Amino acid sequence: MALRLTYYGHACFSVAAGGKSLLFDPFIRPNELAKHIDVSAIHADYIFISHAHFDHLADAQEIAARCKATVVSNYEIAEWFAQKGLQVHHMNHGGKWKFDFGTVKYVAAIHTSSFPDGAYGGQPGGFVAETPDGNFYYSGDTALTMDMQLIPLTCAPLTAAILCIGDNFTMGVEDAVHAAQFVKCRKVVGVHYDTFGYIRIDKDAARKKFADAGLELLLPAIGETIEIK
Repeated sequence: MALRLTYYGHACFSVAAGGKSLLFDPFIRPNELAKHIDVSAIHADYIFISHAHFDHLADAQEIAARCKATVVSNYEIAEWFAQKGLQVHHMNHGGKWKFDFGTVKYVAAIHTSSFPDGAYGGQPGGFVAETPDGNFYYSGDTALTMDMQLIPLTCAPLTAAILCIGDNFTMGVEDAVHAAQFVKCRKVVGVHYDTFGYIRIDKDAARKKFADAGLELLLPAIGETIEIK
């Protein structure tokens, strides 16, 4: 049993689990660091959107239409995609739903959320997925929050946590270490770093901070696929 995770840069990644491809926050074409990624080759059965900012949904409509994928997000974001003729599944904070690959719970995040045109994008969130291949938490863009301590109380033990680490707009490395401890997960995949000047990090120093806390920070290259057991 293992989670197969492919990193596409910034906060975008896919997870192969339960026989399906789950794509999160697709922002690829506008990301100069991911210019070698062929977006047209990416398959998704489901696309999960944590919030409405451009750097989390830029390629979502194109991929969802081509793959006939279901877009999963909060009510406002799901409605926005439904009006574009896409298949959607609405969620909101604290709610859980059983999909054909496993169950997903929509959990709290502290951030802002608006569409590129400035329209209200609902409240941001994260996702906890429980699948036959492993369980994982994607924080979405967020500050460190005490609500993270609820995750191990209400969800199955985690195989991996995918946490933002770039600082300035979200948690930085130090707070992400606390987040991993809050959710009781040793293996962390870092996201939302290096894309812009404000969020560049020292990767070696980041890995050391996690290691010093008895945790493992995984930083796959853009386009790399890793297995997490």
